[in-house]
Amino acid sequence: MQFLTRIPVPWLDRLTPAQVQAGLTSAVGWFPLVGALVGMATAAVILLTEGLWPRAVAVVIALAVEARLTGAFHEDAVADFCDAFGGGVTADQVRTIMKDSRVGTYGALGLGLAVGLRAVLLIGLPRELIFITLLASACFGRLLVVIAMLVIPPAPAGTGLAKDIGGAVGWRHLALAMLLAAPAMVPLALERPWALAGAGAAAAVFLWWFRALLLRRIGGSTGDCLGFAAYAGQLFVLLAVAAR
Repeated sequence: MQFLTRIPVPWLDRLTPAQVQAGLTSAVGWFPLVGALVGMATAAVILLTEGLWPRAVAVVIALAVEARLTGAFHEDAVADFCDAFGGGVTADQVRTIMKDSRVGTYGALGLGLAVGLRAVLLIGLPRELIFITLLASACFGRLLVVIAMLVIPPAPAGTGLAKDIGGAVGWRHLALAMLLAAPAMVPLALERPWALAGAGAAAAVFLWWFRALLLRRIGGSTGDCLGFAAYAGQLFVLLAVAAR
């Protein structure tokens, strides 16, 4: 909860850095559950505010609330990833740009398109699908992070989550993640089974491409790469549900 959101967990300040890292490794399997809680909050804001304003306004308000709740964690990763892989040529250049806090043209365009696409997909969803779709998409995005950590090794000079614990993630973490993700996926699976299957197929193709790209360009994944994967996972579900 503390890693993926800005919700404070007071007792964490009593832990040593080694305990925090060990705890985060154990907590990886719980990422989808935290994602589901974030999706529930975003959906609740849309459903509560669209009675006062048009859906487009409600979606913008909900995405703003979500960004505050998560600290724009994954959005920051999307911007950094697009800047680094759009502007960098060598592995060192990619890593240097990714660590730079400034946002360039690739990052601004990539983030704008990603958030814009997510917004218009939510605007177009029928009201009865808002809750179950946001619940599933937010959960699925964090589940994709766990899978990516398992199948893509950390970059030799990587940073963030991939460097700190990426190599320690195993099949038991994925099993826990899938078990905790299941309740959030079931409602959408019952309502739109082909959409969820399509999102899963898209995610599989994405991971195959993503792994090859990261290994070729920088030798593995970084925290920003994993954050980019999380946002991509959310979009796969939304695109599948909104498809005609």
